[in-house]
Amino acid sequence: LRLPHAPKHMRVLLAKSGLDGHVNAVKLLAFACREAGMEVVYTGLKQTPAMIVATAIQEDVDLIGISSLSGSHLWIATEVLRGLRESGGGEIPIVIGGIIPESDRPTLRDLGVRHVFTPKDGEVGAIVQAMIDTVLERAA
Repeated sequence: LRLPHAPKHMRVLLAKSGLDGHVNAVKLLAFACREAGMEVVYTGLKQTPAMIVATAIQEDVDLIGISSLSGSHLWIATEVLRGLRESGGGEIPIVIGGIIPESDRPTLRDLGVRHVFTPKDGEVGAIVQAMIDTVLERAA
């Protein structure tokens, strides 16, 4: 597995929302992010959007990654982005991955989601690189 190197002190929050109990992909991503040099805050299962927002702000993360395999990605993204704006964290970029129909990508992007990953984007190194690039763009 070839991974890029993250900027020093890069902190990411990886979250699972709702009743989605599938954790293999998010745990693989957490491992890859750590191997790339990131500090990873993993929320575990059954997080509400409000819990994700509160953790992101409390932990002062550079990026939020949400894994959604239950079909609730539009609702989760809408609520997390709204919560971030209302809590003063609207500048924190969001990426989302999971079983997401191609037809939902434009809607997610219009909401403000920076990247949408599906099983077609399965090369974890490329996903980690996109996360790093997103944080670097924000810092520029």
